[in-house]
Amino acid sequence: MIAHGAGTEASLAANDSAAATLTWGSPIVARHVADDVADRLITAIALGLYVPAQQLPTERELASMLGVSRTSVREALGQLTDTGYLEVRRGRNGGYFVLSTWGPTSAEHVRRHLVPKWSEFEELFDARTLIEPLIARTAALRHTEDDDIRIQAALQAYQDAPNHDASRNADSMLHRAIAEASHNQLLVNLSVDLRTKISLNLGAEPYTDSVRQTAIHQHHDLVQAVIEGRVDDAGDIAALHFVLSETLIRDLIARAERDDEREDER
Repeated sequence: MIAHGAGTEASLAANDSAAATLTWGSPIVARHVADDVADRLITAIALGLYVPAQQLPTERELASMLGVSRTSVREALGQLTDTGYLEVRRGRNGGYFVLSTWGPTSAEHVRRHLVPKWSEFEELFDARTLIEPLIARTAALRHTEDDDIRIQAALQAYQDAPNHDASRNADSMLHRAIAEASHNQLLVNLSVDLRTKISLNLGAEPYTDSVRQTAIHQHHDLVQAVIEGRVDDAGDIAALHFVLSETLIRDLIARAERDDEREDER
């Protein structure tokens, strides 16, 4: 991660008082930035980007990911700790750890983060559906023996991953290896950019245990199609695979809306 220097930190803190661009769309204005960071983190936890017992990135890392000051991140983490989403552990291996994936205020936070940006998410889903199959098809056409070795190693790492952190790192490595097998750096950059956006700039795809089990099979099939040069199969499998994250995000906003409706009825 890129560490902020003193000047950068001061600049971000100044920006926080008025606006900060936490998404790839319109700048956030008129709200306290720590509240927007809290909305995003609670949404990320609800999506499984971070799972119970997992340690969050450090304040410095989160500030770099989100483009805000450490002060705003620290305040947001304090809010999540006070409301029971996180716990603080002290000591050498201390930090903020996830306690709960959903709380009484989750629906409000999720709606506040996702609803204003929903048209951007629809464009993101559409772009991924168009681009990722193209990357897989191109990789199946152009892959080399060296590419195959890297792709197979990443697949094995995903299958053997002992925890969520290892799983998400291997997942990222696998899809990057397939993109690099296209031998087109622009396609690699597009794939990385789409992944960054779908992960809310927090470094991991939406996740559940059942999605991981599905992904294990889809990853295997995708790798075999690429390595065997089955161009159409590679594209079809990729199209199906990259809907997994989209479905989790759609399901989350639907859950938030249902929870809000039930709250209104009380």
